[in-house]
Amino acid sequence: MYNVLIAQHTIGIQVINVPGTVGATKTIPVSKFRANCLKLIDEIQESGGEIVITKHGRPAAKLMPHAPKLRAPFGRDKHLVRFMGDIITPLDVEWEAESNPDRVLNP
Repeated sequence: MYNVLIAQHTIGIQVINVPGTVGATKTIPVSKFRANCLKLIDEIQESGGEIVITKHGRPAAKLMPHAPKLRAPFGRDKHLVRFMGDIITPLDVEWEAESNPDRVLNP
């Protein structure tokens, strides 16, 4: 169960903050957003919260901090691996399975 805190600011923003979450969700009419958009963008960048912009009392848009594009999981660590020598040519080492075929499991 969360305690929801609601407060009114001088520019008419309704703030809803759920403890344990990052930032706050704010609801603001489009007219107030238009008048204070640069200030609100700076606020969102600092706090990490979100602003829901309403038009005639209904949500019309959401302003949130830009999330950096995540790199694809394939190849993202390629700078951590370094190949030493030839990795294609077979080794001249006898494998244990080749020397003792009785120990190999047959499916």
